Amino acid sequence: MIKIIAGEKGQGKTRKLIALANDHLQVTEGHIVFIEEGNRNIHEIHRNIRLVDTSEYPILNYREFVTCVYGMLSQNSDISEIFIDSLSKVIRGISMDDMALLVAALQRIGTDWDVDFYFTINCAPDELPAEVRALTE
Repeated sequence: MIKIIAGEKGQGKTRKLIALANDHLQVTEGHIVFIEEGNRNIHEIHRNIRLVDTSEYPILNYREFVTCVYGMLSQNSDISEIFIDSLSKVIRGISMDDMALLVAALQRIGTDWDVDFYFTINCAPDELPAEVRALTE
């Protein structure tokens, strides 16, 4: 499953994502990973959630991100949920065309590995490709 929180900057998307991750920690049977560029939310994210700071690992396109996800899953197959804050910062230079390809790849990973993905993106939902827009909250 993929859920996308889209909206303009300053609409509280990050706070909503952090609250969702912290809430899911109480009910999930697997591990949770929270990916962001930087570690500015380190004190808001529960200590049992694995924080991945991508500023140390520059990800230049969606293929590199998918490879990164596979790498995480190869090291910990108990990951059940991955939260990504501000996708356009985590994947530098992602285009809207690549967004549809990324979502398709994440759907395959989610099915194969039983992982749910949640992410935020700084744009209005109507700017997203139709197949991606259907996944927005």
